[in-house]
Amino acid sequence: MGIVAICTYRPKPGRERDFLALLKTHLPTLRAEGLITAQPPLTARAADGTVVEVFEWASAAARRQAHENPAVQACWGKFDALADFVTLGSLAEAQRPFADFETIAL
Repeated sequence: MGIVAICTYRPKPGRERDFLALLKTHLPTLRAEGLITAQPPLTARAADGTVVEVFEWASAAARRQAHENPAVQACWGKFDALADFVTLGSLAEAQRPFADFETIAL
């Protein structure tokens, strides 16, 4: 059984376009490495511009393996220059029982 991941990235000022271009490579990288399922992912935007990415890890082991995988680490390393990793709880939407986000088509 898979594990749902909810990732939240706040693009640095003026870098959203570059970040979204990079984000397009994220899930294909994870998929190529066999770390995520075929479950359709979702990418959305919070009111403050934070990008929310939802996907399904293939397993807890796959999630752990991502942190040791060179291809995944190379992708994640590029994220640092373009966005900050923030918590889901830091989003205003997460403070409500029913959170609404704008869909982003990548």
